[in-house]
Amino acid sequence: MRLKWLSPGEMSPDQKSIYDESIASKRGRPPEPMMAWLASPNMARHATRLGAFLRYDTTLTPAHAELAILVTARHWTAHFEWYAHKKMALDGGLDPAVIEDIKNRRTPSFSEKKARVIYDVAKSLHEAQGLSKPLYDEATETLGAQGLVEIIGLCGYYAMVSMTLNTYEFGLPDGLVSELA
Repeated sequence: MRLKWLSPGEMSPDQKSIYDESIASKRGRPPEPMMAWLASPNMARHATRLGAFLRYDTTLTPAHAELAILVTARHWTAHFEWYAHKKMALDGGLDPAVIEDIKNRRTPSFSEKKARVIYDVAKSLHEAQGLSKPLYDEATETLGAQGLVEIIGLCGYYAMVSMTLNTYEFGLPDGLVSELA
């Protein structure tokens, strides 16, 4: 890893307050990319708060949020993000076959229209950098205005997370090998 992890005792008062805030949040611990973002304390503060909102306080179910996150992690081949969010996706009820298809860059089959639309939106945001008019119309109808903007937010935030994890070469816990090729 390219990042020197700061212990709480090595942090500036501003960095330490952000660190402490993340521990007191619903996460209960600092998110890994925050350790890199601490180089810019104000960015770390805002990014961490946005991430907490997107993970815990949107209108999306855990399975739907994790679906968008996994599409993002796979697009960026973000090994740590995939490792962390695959478990969350399974715990949230996302079909293991859908996860396997995303991992192998195959289009999954969905039993629910909303999940398929979320997948299509996330893929299109990353690959086409936007949505076609028919996909936008379907997403607005299926997800509603709030749901659509929350999917956009998840994809954008986790793209930033992926870039951070990849740039600083965050590794997996000892002994684990990435599933992503």
